[in-house]
Amino acid sequence: MAEDSSNSIKTFWAELPKADEDFLGAIRDWKNVQIAIDEEIVWLKGFTDEQVNSADIQQLPNFILYELRDGLLFRKDTLVPSKKMRTALLWTPIDKALKLTFPISNNNFFGIDEKFDIKLKPSEEEQPAIALLCSISDIKEAIIKIPKFKLEKLDWIVMNDKALLLGTPLLSFPGKTYWLKDWNLLPTGFDFEFKNLSSLLQRKYNECNEDWLLWSENGSVLNINKEDFRKLSVSSFRLTEKSKEWN
Repeated sequence: MAEDSSNSIKTFWAELPKADEDFLGAIRDWKNVQIAIDEEIVWLKGFTDEQVNSADIQQLPNFILYELRDGLLFRKDTLVPSKKMRTALLWTPIDKALKLTFPISNNNFFGIDEKFDIKLKPSEEEQPAIALLCSISDIKEAIIKIPKFKLEKLDWIVMNDKALLLGTPLLSFPGKTYWLKDWNLLPTGFDFEFKNLSSLLQRKYNECNEDWLLWSENGSVLNINKEDFRKLSVSSFRLTEKSKEWN
């Protein structure tokens, strides 16, 4: 009886233009994947079935996935081969070969210039909130009634007409909450589009860990020096309220 090839292990290859190499940061931690450069094409191989069907693969621009059969490359789920398997390629594990670089930053905006968009996307993973951004006018009456032992566990800073409270447990005030990822403060329910981008941003823009990077859902960011925070107390709040003369 002939062997049932449907049960054989599938081998996947992929290619994308070298100009889009930076987008591979989304899968840089897939240590089983290998990468090779052939002129202006980046070749990849070694994907698992789970990786082939992952959202990280599907969102890569200009990414073409193949199945290798008898030395020929077939686009996924097609019966006609697209090209022959490339030979004489120098393969290296992707986590060792891929060096992500950032374009020159725009000095008029703290972040990455138009060449590299930082995007946040909804996340299914629940993360504990560690910061709260709220309107001072919304909390000024309630905060003076909070027991001292609850306030002293938090640090705070004033940003225009808002207060950013940092620490746990947070107070039950109305506002926007944030969770912590590598000194990035991200809105709860959101994460970076590319999973390993968090640590890269820190190494690029917060190497000495002097700042908190406060992100919004649209990808804009504000850097806040950690030394500008102070302990939250009724007295510090009243002094700040008086100096700002909020209504």
